[in-house]
Amino acid sequence: MKTILVSAVALIDPDGRVLLAQRPEGKSMAGLWEFPGGKVEAGETPEAALIRELEEELGINTWQSCLAPLTFASHAYEDFHLLMPLFACRKWQGLPQPQEGQSIKWVRKQDLRSYPMPAADLPLIPILYDWL
Repeated sequence: MKTILVSAVALIDPDGRVLLAQRPEGKSMAGLWEFPGGKVEAGETPEAALIRELEEELGINTWQSCLAPLTFASHAYEDFHLLMPLFACRKWQGLPQPQEGQSIKWVRKQDLRSYPMPAADLPLIPILYDWL
């Protein structure tokens, strides 16, 4: 089974809310909510991939020094295994705006479980909840 490395971030605003993005129609797991991020390309670090993905997906810029490693997910889907480090970020430049047709929403920690998420994201919620 192939392992796919994906980097994700919990963007946390000054009110302690976390940004979730909804996977758009036409993508696998469309309609589910997730932490922003994406695949780590060959030659990239997870942090560099996240900085690139945040610019592409949300039109914001951040720096490696603002990405705090928080936890990771390791989950076997039917046709691949996902390994996903989750970083926390409280500082970025710009206002997050969907750039790829996805919906986004700022969510309070107690409401995170109200959003349907991919199976790999679910175990991250209690860790994030305790950290906030």
